[in-house]
Amino acid sequence: MTDRNHYRAPVPVGDVVPGDPPVPITVWPVPTPHEGEAMSNAMGMRLVHNLTHPSDLIIDLAEGPQLACAIIAAHRRSHLHAARPVGWGRESATLIVTGWPHADTSAVDFFLRCRAHLVPGGCVAVVLAHGDVALPVDVVIAAKRAGLAYLQHIVAADRLPRRGEQEQLAIHTDVLILTRSAIQGGATDG
Repeated sequence: MTDRNHYRAPVPVGDVVPGDPPVPITVWPVPTPHEGEAMSNAMGMRLVHNLTHPSDLIIDLAEGPQLACAIIAAHRRSHLHAARPVGWGRESATLIVTGWPHADTSAVDFFLRCRAHLVPGGCVAVVLAHGDVALPVDVVIAAKRAGLAYLQHIVAADRLPRRGEQEQLAIHTDVLILTRSAIQGGATDG
């Protein structure tokens, strides 16, 4: 006799790497960033509020003032500067936000540096213009080689389709959330 109230979870389908759990995809309805900027003000606010707590340290490597404004409004602490080889500070951060790509260093070296400046459980948010399907994969592979885990994929869309409409999402930005796991004692992160 079988228990009719007990069902197995569905098998995930789609872009799943064998042995890796599926990464959740979240849609954020936020405005498109202005030309030459990594994110809109609303995107900056959501990143800061969703990924940090008051007094957490944030390293801002993004183009434009949006993240800096969000950090100040949310009463977080920050190192605000361009992605240069010096000047990240000595204190570890809860969140590092960056645009992509970085021309000064290899992707793996950049993520090794990020990992070294993150608290256990801290995150790196990589903000990408939507469109290049290979770029997120390259970023995730480099991050994993540096010991970071792929935690979440955020899709930012200007407008969401309304119920009953066939309109597609107006996606403008992808944000890859990578994390330094809090595993201690010889276990590997990522």
